[in-house]
Amino acid sequence: MPDKVLKVAINTPLNRLFDYLPASAGAPPKAGQRVRVPFGRREQIGVVTEIADKTDVPINKLRAVHEILDPEPLLDTSLMELLRWAAAYYQHPPGEVFAAALPAGLRHGGRAESHQIFEWCITAAGRETNLALLAKRAKVQAALLEALLTEDSVSEATLRDINAGWRKIMTNLVDKGWVERIKVSEADNVSPESGPTPTDAQQTAVAAVAATGFQPCLLEGVTGSGKTEVYLQLIEQQIYAGHQSLVLVPEIGLTPQLIERFRHRVPGKVVAMHSGLTDTQRQNAWVAARTGEADVVIGTRSAIFCPLLRLGLIVIDEEHDNSYKQQDGFRYSARDLAVYRARQLDIPVILGSATPAFETLNNALEGRYRHLRLPARPGAARQPDMYTIDLRKHALQEGLSAPLIQAMQRHLDADGQVLVYLNRRGFAPTLLCPTCGTTEECRRCDARMVLHQTSNRLICHHCGAERPRPKTCGECGQELVAVGHGTERLEQAIEKLFPAYPLVRIDRDTTRKRGSMENMLNSIRSGEARILLGTQMLTKGHDFPNVTCVSIIDSDQGLFGTDFRSSEKLAQSMLQVAGRAGRGNRPGEVWIQTWYPDHPLLQTLLHEGYDAFATEALAQRRAALWPPFSHIALLRAEAPKREPLYQFLEQARQLAGTPANVQLLGPASSPMEKRSGRFRAQLLVQSADRGALRVFLPGWRYAIENISEARKIRWSIDIDPIELF
Repeated sequence: MPDKVLKVAINTPLNRLFDYLPASAGAPPKAGQRVRVPFGRREQIGVVTEIADKTDVPINKLRAVHEILDPEPLLDTSLMELLRWAAAYYQHPPGEVFAAALPAGLRHGGRAESHQIFEWCITAAGRETNLALLAKRAKVQAALLEALLTEDSVSEATLRDINAGWRKIMTNLVDKGWVERIKVSEADNVSPESGPTPTDAQQTAVAAVAATGFQPCLLEGVTGSGKTEVYLQLIEQQIYAGHQSLVLVPEIGLTPQLIERFRHRVPGKVVAMHSGLTDTQRQNAWVAARTGEADVVIGTRSAIFCPLLRLGLIVIDEEHDNSYKQQDGFRYSARDLAVYRARQLDIPVILGSATPAFETLNNALEGRYRHLRLPARPGAARQPDMYTIDLRKHALQEGLSAPLIQAMQRHLDADGQVLVYLNRRGFAPTLLCPTCGTTEECRRCDARMVLHQTSNRLICHHCGAERPRPKTCGECGQELVAVGHGTERLEQAIEKLFPAYPLVRIDRDTTRKRGSMENMLNSIRSGEARILLGTQMLTKGHDFPNVTCVSIIDSDQGLFGTDFRSSEKLAQSMLQVAGRAGRGNRPGEVWIQTWYPDHPLLQTLLHEGYDAFATEALAQRRAALWPPFSHIALLRAEAPKREPLYQFLEQARQLAGTPANVQLLGPASSPMEKRSGRFRAQLLVQSADRGALRVFLPGWRYAIENISEARKIRWSIDIDPIELF
């Protein structure tokens, strides 16, 4: 038996660690260091998780590590514990969990150090190039040069968006003297500016958080009440105390404006971590956080795994947002892991929202979280007035009612900005034959194809399938009619109604190009754009002081949803988008178009507010034993054919037996049974006792792995799912 055995996490879907021997020469690695190891017929990069005294593998089958890649552990003890706990809690292979804590370059064996960032610019000779002539023989070269013509310099990420093989092509352009590469200096913080005088409620919140060690604090503040100012005050205290802060945000689009605001206020270095950065930028931020060079890290959900040398505060902004839950692969909740990490380190964690998630709100109501409130907007700003438009009484003109058009015109004439919210992109949700009733369906999903008029194509928003727009019905030959409204169609209608006012449309179609979202937000803040049209991307934390009118075009989408969270999501999205109005010194109005103005949810929200709505909804959840009054897991499965799918799930249910305090429901088809050409079904596991569920799941998962059909089925276990699809 060897003296020491290394337990190594390797980035594979196998739900286990792998045993290796230390190299024959040199000191053995420590937990948290990366090693290069033989794995089958190739080499892999892994992380040493433990130094053990024994192994269950025959000693003659153990192989030694080939190389230790790090002079010291990259991951500290507390982060290692967090990753081990996450792998166990979310029932996910540990190698993939540990890989989530490393930037791409480190996962592939690169050195844990910062790298110089480069951008590219066009030369005088390049500007004289005839692009039209070049495009005939070198289309990609012409496209890259055209991108360089419009900007002073272009990042490598932008060039990669244009063509994946850009690097070799740019080398050719450099050789021709048309392009040159320049070094980029990282943005430094400016001299900190003094912030506004805190309100009494903000001062109370800051004092309450500053006085705690580990104590989750729900900071519930109406939209525009100054939650970010509370974060800034607390972060400044952390910097003066020698500590770092981690700020999580739900969307990439929020990061640039938050970074800019923090850099003008925080007396320290601020870095960003999100998927919109290049691999080099992300690694530089990761290294700065790990070494303690960065005082504040602002990032999306994956930043929860960032190593921070002296972490003293975690902030989760818009904590209710579903984006904090990873929806595929390693299905973790960054919000819940943030609370666990704060407990580990005995530090404060702030969960901020105007519309808290019911789980968070219930924790506050039951005393597990401290409940801090910001009940009003600072200064002269006040909450907007809210009105409903009964669509039973008002005809629609391209999706807009006469009262709404009049309200928009009034606010535009008064030099205000108008925000129009419709959470449906594309031109129209479906093409319909008015003669036989046929609709254009996706051939791979149980869903209708969405018409995108700009490209004149039908696109499935679930699997991404595309096909040209048909001119006539395939069944009866009649002309097809576009039914319903998406943001693309609404944009055309608004531009016809208000041709004198520039419009910006923000949805996934218009923000695909890197930097486009930031450019659009700048045009809104400068006042150049007068009408803002968009999907949920516009509702998340943006501060538009000149928006005085918000219009919600279709408020009924979630009123009759089948998911038990439908009403919660609808209330949150409505109040979040409504909160964009009247954030400056001018009063705001919110106009809600609905076919159901008397619906209890709308009545409660409009007249009593989110807390009253949440109280009623929580009582219904308690009666039905849905979360947060029970705990659920979902065994999801999909296969090309329906029959083996249900055979697999039936076997999984039988293997579960009759566990104590755990109930299994199903198997049942997913609400959208067929997606991307595969059938989907699920088995729901529910318990009022979280501990009973945690005891049951590991053994059940092991049994499922040994079902013979398991290798023919794609399956996963989703802990605390937020969508039952």
